[in-house]
Amino acid sequence: MWLGRVVVAGVVSLCGACSSIIDGTSQQISVVSNPPGANCVFHRNGEILGAVNPTPGGLLVKKTKHHIEVVCSKDGYEEARYLNKSGIQEATFGNILLGGGIGWAIDSASGADNKYEASVNVTLPAKPQRAPAAPASSNVEQRLRQLKDLFDRGVITKEEHEQRRREVLTGV
Repeated sequence: MWLGRVVVAGVVSLCGACSSIIDGTSQQISVVSNPPGANCVFHRNGEILGAVNPTPGGLLVKKTKHHIEVVCSKDGYEEARYLNKSGIQEATFGNILLGGGIGWAIDSASGADNKYEASVNVTLPAKPQRAPAAPASSNVEQRLRQLKDLFDRGVITKEEHEQRRREVLTGV
């Protein structure tokens, strides 16, 4: 009977903090962006953990129960965000079953019972292209041609043509 207790105590002591031993308290998270060459900043609880610049690349982070937001940016593209949620490490269940919760308490305090997605893929949408603005000079020329056409067809008088022409040229 006492031998059984010794064996159980030995197993429990070996399994205490299994996640800490097996997976550690830090994790590498790689980020790939489409298009490549983006600057991705990792945030957790309002703090900046680090950045990958340029993508693709990776960042070593301390594991906790809090999610990590990855914010990526690149010239000519809209900003993109990805929420990497903190999950439970598989070895945690072994700690609870075999260790009666002692190993789990140790892992929980160190963050080792948590994990993140190891690879993050972020797509940055292209910014909409604006049509180039017509040069001001061509707009003025177009309005002057319209005025001349109105005068030539007899729609406006010479005085009206001259007055409107001055308005176009002075920008009034």
